[in-house]
Amino acid sequence: MISLFDNVFEIIMLLLFGVAWPFSIRKAYKTKSNGGMSLFFIVIVLFGYFAGMINNIINGMNYVMLFYVANSLMIVINIYLFIRNMKYEKDNHVARAP
Repeated sequence: MISLFDNVFEIIMLLLFGVAWPFSIRKAYKTKSNGGMSLFFIVIVLFGYFAGMINNIINGMNYVMLFYVANSLMIVINIYLFIRNMKYEKDNHVARAP
């Protein structure tokens, strides 16, 4: 049986990322800009979460899966906003920062 303390550091990591994603989503939504954001980075993090979920499935499901799912959903929202903002920047001839 898995106790709360078996995954405490994994939970802390997921919670901290989980706190950061809403700020990224809000900024991307309000500014309609992808400045300072990398789609490659976001997708790499998403694949990392998928790896964590697969590990959780293989080694026995527990409550940590909820954190992975919540964070993954926020990343999917971020990817959607990235694509929306890319289209907005192109349509409005906004120069993207390198």
